[in-house]
Parts: sequence; structure tokens; C-alpha cells
Amino acid sequence: MKVSIVTVAVTVIYVVIIIFWHIYSPQREFAMQTPGADNRPPETARKAGDVRIGEFFMRYEDMTSLLTGKWSCFRGNDFSNIVLTTDKIAYSGDDFSEQWSITTGEGHAAPVIYNGLVYFLDYDETLSSDMLRCFSLETGKEQWRRWYRVPMKRNHGFSRTVPAVSDDYIITLGPQGHLMCCHPKTGELKWTHDLQNEYHTEVPFWYAGQCPRVDDGIVVVAPAGEETLLAGIDCNTGEMLWQTPNTVKFKMSHSSVTPMTLHGKKTYVYAGIGGVCGVSAEKADRGKLLWYQTKWQPSVLAPSPLHLSGGNIFLVAGYGAGGALLKVDLNGEKWTATIVEQYRANEGLSSEQQTPILYNNFIYTIIPKDGGSNRGKLVAFAPTDLHYPIWSSGADERFGLGPYLIINDRIFVLKDDGELYIYKIASKNLQLERKQRIMDGVDAWGGMAYADGMLLVRDAHNVKCLKIN
Repeated sequence: MKVSIVTVAVTVIYVVIIIFWHIYSPQREFAMQTPGADNRPPETARKAGDVRIGEFFMRYEDMTSLLTGKWSCFRGNDFSNIVLTTDKIAYSGDDFSEQWSITTGEGHAAPVIYNGLVYFLDYDETLSSDMLRCFSLETGKEQWRRWYRVPMKRNHGFSRTVPAVSDDYIITLGPQGHLMCCHPKTGELKWTHDLQNEYHTEVPFWYAGQCPRVDDGIVVVAPAGEETLLAGIDCNTGEMLWQTPNTVKFKMSHSSVTPMTLHGKKTYVYAGIGGVCGVSAEKADRGKLLWYQTKWQPSVLAPSPLHLSGGNIFLVAGYGAGGALLKVDLNGEKWTATIVEQYRANEGLSSEQQTPILYNNFIYTIIPKDGGSNRGKLVAFAPTDLHYPIWSSGADERFGLGPYLIINDRIFVLKDDGELYIYKIASKNLQLERKQRIMDGVDAWGGMAYADGMLLVRDAHNVKCLKIN
């Protein structure tokens, strides 16, 4: 068989190319690049953990509203989770209509409402970013968002905290302890603080659950770091105004700082990992540690302290911790705090995640899963007897870890699967008035919010607005 000249030529060319490819070294074609020679903008290369709080911003809409209703912080404007309103609420009749619905990243961060705008924290796994989002209460259209990259791994969701908002600021505490202040209308970044870097805060398991408190233009947080227990920061400037030394060595819990007046003195009460304490909220000695008690030490703590009367404070936690009654006394200038009684979840008033509500001298709560025969039920206790409820919901009315709030003389309860119940509160019992499936929910744990006839509810993946008047 004859081999053509063309075939031989092509074969030779390919052999030469292969040999050249193996022996050729391109090293002499490259030159060492000195720093800055590539004209890269300064400071674009980042180290691991370099978080630039609030660095990104996007505006979508710019709507005005005539609404004036407010749900300005965790548990409402006066921290009680109680709404007293002249709004005509449709407690009975047709199902509440859905005004709008928003899909979110996985989380449990509840919204706040201010003058027709809705704000809540969210986490975008695609961008690995913590973000503050702003929506219209009337339409559900997003107005703006401000976000920053902070890579995290999912742990029963991400965001958990509720912002604090006013005319001049909205303040958030992100999952990793990043404190951010923005202008509520424009989204302009005003100031930031990083609690881990500045205070050596140890963020708790399941991420930060503490909600910022604002008092007299000062945001009060509990870094519970190596040296600082509580701190007060100017809402407008971000300037640190006072700090409470962490001589008691408490660590950050999921519980929030709660303002109370004890024996005539304004006090910030905080239940951390390691104990509970009271810090002065008076201008003359704001930030001074007044008292503390270390006999209350749950390993996981989410509900906030509940002021009953006088110097009596009710404490509650999940995972078998149960409840405790703390009594704070003042003798001259000496403060003392004593655990009067403490019991397990199946022995009395308890709660795992939500803070109980004190209304008309009764305490309302949902008993945790380790609470015996009342587990998962909505119950009512008299403050004088924390062991035997005066009322409990039916055997088929169990709510898990869902939230509840009171509007006038009704209590709204959301099962953690997304079904809403409304009970009318009578003197010593509650009457079920209606129930409605709001969503096929998953872990509907985030708190509800109300303003201008709108009720906001959420589960792990959605925020929904219901028109209830």
C-alpha cells in the first residue's frame, strides 16, 4: 500500500509540534509582578473574617405613606407584646386576607413597622450576606436593602433578632454580633460596631438572638465580653457613652436587655449565660452594676426576664431549665437579689423560646415539650401561683415554639406550622374564637408585629402581611 506525500508531511508536522511542546519552557516570557503594579484599587484583597458592615446598598422603590402606626422594637413599643388600639379588628367573620407575601432566606428574625414601612433582617446564602431589608407595609414592595458579606453555616436558620427603629435611625444586631445603624428612610449608613472584635463577645450557639434596646436616645446592648457586660451607645453618632465592667463574667445569651423600674429606680435587667443582673438606667449613675444572682444558670437562654410587680422578676428558659422567681430588694443603698423558688418545666409556668406576657394580672405562655401533660399548650397562670395554671387550651390546641401577642382583649397565637388561633380573654378563662391556616409553615417561630390594621407573621422562609380590620 502506497503512502501519499501529503500523509507523510502531515505526520512529520504533528511530531515536530509535539516535541516542541514538550521541550519549550515559557518561563522567560513571564516577569515578576510587584505589589501595586497591576493597578488594583487599594484594600480590595481581604483577610478571612474581614467584615465591612453595611458596605453594599441597593434602592428599589421610593414610596411615601400616610400611615403612622408603629411596632418599633422587640415585643412592641413598650416591650410588653400588648397592643391597645381603637382599630376595628375583625375578630370573627371571614378569613383574614393576605395583603402580600415575601420569600426570605432561612431565619426567624421578626419585623418592625414604622410609618408605613416594614424592616427586618435577612440572610442571603448565595451572597453569604447579612442584610437589612425595607418594604412598604401597604404593598409589600421592597424599598431598599443594605447588606454586607459575612460567611456562615446554616444552624436552624441564620437571622434571629428584631431591629429598633425611630424617626432618625434603625439599629440592627446581626447573627455574628455586628451592630449597624442606618437612616430609616434613605438607608444611609450612619455607624457600625463589631461586638466580637471590639468586646471579644462570644456569640452563642444558633447565632445572636439578642435584640437591641433603645432608651432615651441610647441603644443598650449586652456584649457580655471579656471586659464589658452592658454598653450604651449614642443612637445618632455611634459614640460609646457608658460601659458596665463584666466583673461577674457573664457570657452573651439569646435573651434581650429589659428595662424595668425596681423600687423606684430605672434598671436594665439582663439574663446572660452565668446569671442575671440589674444595671442602673438612671442618668446619674447609668451603667452601674446594682445587683446580680448566679444561682440561675441555664445552658441555653432565649426568653427575656418578665417584671411581675415590685421587685419580683420571673425567669424562664428551655431545655429542662424550667422557671424561677427572683426577688430584688433594696435596703438603704444596698441591693440584693434572691432566687425565691426554682422548678423544672413540668412543675409550673415555663417557656422555651417566647417571653411570657403579663396582662390583667395573669401570665400567658406556651409550655415547652418537656412540660408534662400541658406541653405545647397555651396556658394562663396567676402570678401568686406559678405551679398550677388557671386555664389551658384544649388537648388538640398545641402550639410548639410559635409566638403570641395580645391585641386589646384577644390573644393571637401562631402554631409553628403556620396556623393562627385567636382567643377572647375572659376573667379566668379563654374562649377560642377563630383559627385560620395562614401558610403551610415550617418553624414559624419569629414574633408577630401589628400596626395600622396589619398583622405581620413569618415562618422560616416567608414573611406575610394579613389585613385584620
